[in-house]
Amino acid sequence: MPLRRPSHQSPVVSIDDPQLRLPASTGPPDETKPIIPKVWLVFGATGHIGRSLVKAALNHGDKVTAIGRIAENTRQQMQGWHEDCIGDLCDVRIRDSVESVIRASVLHWGRIDIIVNCTGYGVIGSCEDQDDHDLRSQFETNFLGTLNIVQLSLPLFREQSSKRDDVDEPAGRYIIFSSTSGALGVPGLGPYCATKYATEGLIESMLYEVDTFGIKATLVEPGHMRTNEANGLDDVGIDPEGPVELRKYGHFLIKAPSAPYDSPTAPAGHARRLVQWLTDRQPVSAIKSAELTWQLGHCRYPPLRLLLGTVAVESVRDRLRSVIEEIEDWKHLQFPEPNDVGQRDEDDDDVDEALRGEDVIGEDEAAYKDDNDGGVELDADDTIMKTNEDLLPIDDTCDGRSSSVLG
Repeated sequence: MPLRRPSHQSPVVSIDDPQLRLPASTGPPDETKPIIPKVWLVFGATGHIGRSLVKAALNHGDKVTAIGRIAENTRQQMQGWHEDCIGDLCDVRIRDSVESVIRASVLHWGRIDIIVNCTGYGVIGSCEDQDDHDLRSQFETNFLGTLNIVQLSLPLFREQSSKRDDVDEPAGRYIIFSSTSGALGVPGLGPYCATKYATEGLIESMLYEVDTFGIKATLVEPGHMRTNEANGLDDVGIDPEGPVELRKYGHFLIKAPSAPYDSPTAPAGHARRLVQWLTDRQPVSAIKSAELTWQLGHCRYPPLRLLLGTVAVESVRDRLRSVIEEIEDWKHLQFPEPNDVGQRDEDDDDVDEALRGEDVIGEDEAAYKDDNDGGVELDADDTIMKTNEDLLPIDDTCDGRSSSVLG
């Protein structure tokens, strides 16, 4: 596709905009200094955010391998985007397909610096209404697809780690587009949420394992993206009126509800109502999100999570606030800590013996008995209450005794 000059009506995104800069703590790219071009491998490059990200990377002088979905795109559609961009097709559920595009990208560019996964889809419907095909398709695409990408590219990143001149420079990084549904439950999106929870757990666990290799990763949790936004980067990317069409509701498929869930106010319909409401308003700019994602690829210290959009921030904040409140409500149920790791508290042993009906005497009683040659026998209730005074509450109405210690 030939290059086109930017339209004077097209918004041009720049990292000079203070509202579009990552925090200084991340070491974001600085346009006043030379920025080393990087090589991107973008899975799901024909979706809303994937397409905008490809354009942003090309606009900044990077090189890109753009990957479309086999079921939705053709190889012809993936060709001729830009002189610094090659296109290919992949089914992330199939390991051989993923391995093939990774190998082709390395063969063409010589390396891969950043791997982005924008693929994924969800079925909107109650947990009961979603059948085995719905469940498996979502998990195979959203979770196993991400796992395939990570497992098949980690050897490359580890190899690049051993060749780094600057140990502070990441050997490779992953940018995984997750969702706020990976941090909270959404009625009508149960299985989809489960795939995102699984993906976030996978990436967070992996980071501990590969930190010594200088491999980084970020989970991006965006709100609902705009689909009809004018794009200032069309001069270096895909024609928005081109052959790749975008579905109205993005990557969500709406499943007809069964009778028990087929009412205007049914909780299971919340996700459908929410997606339609967000689609009408389209609150999150794909262009601005792509710009921040490009900065993630070039910053020195990327965060583990990046939330994009007010809806995403408020939703996750409310969820975390709810979790904290729940912890505070129930923290009094914590069990006493042992004196030493692996060693039971003596009081715990006494409780076990008392519950077995064995005689238990405390240190004071033992000393008293020794001093009196065993002439005084302790009442069983006194022994139990003395031994467990720190564990079992005493009923104030029983003069210091509890008639229900063992009852």
